[in-house]
Amino acid sequence: MRTRSRLDAATVESLLAAAVAAPSIHNTQPWRFRLDPDHRALEVHSAPERTLPLTDPTHRAQYLSVGAAVLNLRLAAVHQGRRPEVRLLPDPRRPGLLATVRLTEPLGADDQLADPGLYEAIARRHTSRMPFTGRPVPEPIVAQMGSAAHAAGARLHVPDIAGTRRLLRLTAAAEARDHSHPDRTAETRTWLTAPGTDAPYGIPVTALGPPDAGRRMPVRDFTAALPALRLPALWFERHVQAALLWTPHDRREDWLRAGQALQYVLLTATAHGLRTSLLHQAMEWPDLRAATAVPRHQRCHPQMLIRFGYGPDGARTPRAPGRCGVRPAVPPATDSETS
Repeated sequence: MRTRSRLDAATVESLLAAAVAAPSIHNTQPWRFRLDPDHRALEVHSAPERTLPLTDPTHRAQYLSVGAAVLNLRLAAVHQGRRPEVRLLPDPRRPGLLATVRLTEPLGADDQLADPGLYEAIARRHTSRMPFTGRPVPEPIVAQMGSAAHAAGARLHVPDIAGTRRLLRLTAAAEARDHSHPDRTAETRTWLTAPGTDAPYGIPVTALGPPDAGRRMPVRDFTAALPALRLPALWFERHVQAALLWTPHDRREDWLRAGQALQYVLLTATAHGLRTSLLHQAMEWPDLRAATAVPRHQRCHPQMLIRFGYGPDGARTPRAPGRCGVRPAVPPATDSETS
């Protein structure tokens, strides 16, 4: 595919449309983009006004969200025939700058993201909070999901039935703990949007899921203080299929890698016709997050619990248009500066 030396407006618009389709905690979309035309690069910054001080005080979930957007940027660049070169936390003097994605050319034939099915899955991927059928996912597909996580610098642990139940119990404990903290509940509720509103952020009521009539699946209850919005309970799958995404370290750059791995796994699942949802509750409490670790791995830092399977598609959530500021050009050096 023929590419241009500079990034034109249509190219940037296409890249940003893919980036903002990434999942984010409570659909906060905590990212900002800036174009560096001199280096044909997109800068990905954090958006401090769209953080969750109580739910995500360390900003770990925000970094996962931004990492997922970076993976989408990479896929969109590959789709355009460009090679994306990613640098995480590239400038210590600019802590809000979380990543840069520089687009070079040409694209190598062996690029691991060149699968067109992954790019096409970006628009189809939606969180599904509805019951799944319980039909087992074939092992080769689960193995591909694990390979996707590994390629992005993370690991995917698929527990047995007993291990899955343990993780769901920890998730349920976190959900109950949330409801005993009114301030956290209120913070979560601020990201719930009513039907007919034009809010580009947050979770619309139409995207919520019902509670599990069998009390096995701890679906996050966004309507704790708004019982009129709660859906009637439905029976969820008897044997939940879940996977724990984890990293060997727990630094800021590891959170960004985990976000890329998370999106890689979700898109791989979507490309195979699976539905997914994210069980993040236990990750929001340090003791419960630690308790979800894989016992046989001493350096296991859990990042996300993913539920997957066959079932109904998830409802769409709004996205703010991908806007991109332009970084001022660096003036040419004078003689005195180069001497």
